[in-house]
Amino acid sequence: MTYSEAITYLYASMPAFHLVGSQAYKPDLENTLRLMDRLGHPYQSFPCVHIAGTNGKGSTSHLIAASLQAAGYKVGLYTSPHLVDFRERIRILRPYSSTPLPPYSPNDTMIPQESVAAFVTEHKAFLDEIHPSFFETTMALAFDYFAKQQVDIAVIEVGLGGRLDATNIITPRLSVITNIGLDHEEFLGDTLAKIAFEKAGIIKPNVPCVIGETHPETAPVFIDKAKECGIWGHGLETTDCRLWFADQCGYLRHCRERDITECELQGIYQEHNKQTAYVALRQLGVPTRAIKEGFAHVCTSTGLRGRWETIYAHNRHFILDTGHNSHGFRYVCEQLQSLNSTLSTEGRNQTATLHSTLSTLHLILGFVNDKDVDVMLRMLPTNATYYFTQAKTHRAIPAEDLAKMFATICPTPLPPYSSTPLLPYPSVSEAIAAAIKNTTPDDIIFIGGSNYVVGEALAIL
Repeated sequence: MTYSEAITYLYASMPAFHLVGSQAYKPDLENTLRLMDRLGHPYQSFPCVHIAGTNGKGSTSHLIAASLQAAGYKVGLYTSPHLVDFRERIRILRPYSSTPLPPYSPNDTMIPQESVAAFVTEHKAFLDEIHPSFFETTMALAFDYFAKQQVDIAVIEVGLGGRLDATNIITPRLSVITNIGLDHEEFLGDTLAKIAFEKAGIIKPNVPCVIGETHPETAPVFIDKAKECGIWGHGLETTDCRLWFADQCGYLRHCRERDITECELQGIYQEHNKQTAYVALRQLGVPTRAIKEGFAHVCTSTGLRGRWETIYAHNRHFILDTGHNSHGFRYVCEQLQSLNSTLSTEGRNQTATLHSTLSTLHLILGFVNDKDVDVMLRMLPTNATYYFTQAKTHRAIPAEDLAKMFATICPTPLPPYSSTPLLPYPSVSEAIAAAIKNTTPDDIIFIGGSNYVVGEALAIL
């Protein structure tokens, strides 16, 4: 079986959440355990860091993995979803010592095509027998690959939730929960406390845990779970407490003192993720030098994409971000508002040389149908030019419907934008082409709303 045939088989024969949504969700570990029995429980051959949370799991995972790599470890990194290439989900970061950047392309970190094809070929009959989900099979492939490559440690991102997620078979060296927000409520519950309960399911007896962001509704859930697992003393200052709330640990002060200020991740929300990753890395005993280097080169060394990423293409400046639910999208919109304010102050005096739209901020947006899109649309700046589009997934909300929804929410855009027609674009490529046509090199084009839109845009650009 070739790599192309293996990928076609995985997508065609197994439900994948990123393609079919709720139909792919399996709230039990039966198939995972059967897969691990067949493979000889490969996850038991290496220590892990386990990371859950509503948002920031991917960024935090990459920050931790990059810092462990800089500390000299061979690091397995398992994340989801991918943006362009399936193999982005499974990476090995090899240690480097003589140069500040690894002597290879981030593409070289991804699992080889031959390894994917060999795994599917060897286990196809068994996969046909038990019908695991796409995520369960992908995770099994990752664990098997990490074991065969003898990684020193693996950073494992939860797929969905925590308590019933396929990854929760591991007993990690450290558990990390980035934050709690309302998302996937049909599976995890309709309150922050209920969702926190599901995420807290990754907390294990006698395994220390870092909580990224505290909230009055969720902190008691984590404390109760910590008491149940024997990692809670009488408070944060006691020696027998191994539950840390990162936002109470003086991250900014510690980082300034240690000059850990440079980071390739530029989104304003990354301050929370850096805070969480820093506290987790300190609990793992990673030296400051490695944390500093890992943060400074996290994208370069791991291949992380789509987090307030700036691309210059077609003589235009693009910014891409994967924020895709209201909890994370509010930070994206806050940064867009800040960017727009700067452009409005600095650019409006140059209107004679700008394109006839007189706009310097153009937004290409598409969303999927299981998110609180109405809430997110209300967060957007009114003084921008919009290109509503849809990715190539049946979960995508039709571009025409998005345009109508936004027109209802914001019927009177601020001048000079009111003269710009709000047209839907049935594909990401058409939206990008229209934005390029309607802009000048001084303008900024933002692309986001869903992972799918960003993934397609990255492939195009």
